[in-house]
Amino acid sequence: MSLADPEIPVETARFEDLLTTLEKTIAELAGGIAPLEELVAAHQRALLLLAEAQSRLDELKARADLITRSLTSPTNSEATP
Repeated sequence: MSLADPEIPVETARFEDLLTTLEKTIAELAGGIAPLEELVAAHQRALLLLAEAQSRLDELKARADLITRSLTSPTNSEATP
């Protein structure tokens, strides 16, 4: 069983891998057929994965907002060709 797969390094994993691991962990938690200790560890792992994914989304949103502001700033739209 792969509950709370510790082989996935949360801090360096690709975003897509974080989501895939989170989805698998949640599905296994929903099954609830593992020993309680494994379920608790999987829950902790899911919280860690979720926090990391949210942090990365927040960073990407901030970067996208910055790019949008720079592209729509008055000085940018007044540039001569």
